[in-house]
Amino acid sequence: MEHYNIEGHADLARDPRTNAIVNVNALDYRHYTVSRNAKKSRNERVDSMEQDLASLKGEIGEIKSLLRELVNGKLILLMLLLTFRG
Repeated sequence: MEHYNIEGHADLARDPRTNAIVNVNALDYRHYTVSRNAKKSRNERVDSMEQDLASLKGEIGEIKSLLRELVNGKLILLMLLLTFRG
């Protein structure tokens, strides 16, 4: 693709088809893509950790509920035993 150099800016050129100014420095572009991919990876990791945390919160809530049921069941059984003993 043909580009027209911009005077005084070795890393910039004009695209004749779109008239856009583009950066033609390959090293800058490579730094950009590496940075973009690293940010995407970090965001995906954070999203995964948030999902894991939400899942753990749900599981802890379920465990607490089961423990309450267990304790309430034992208390009822204890009350019944005490009632029949007396």
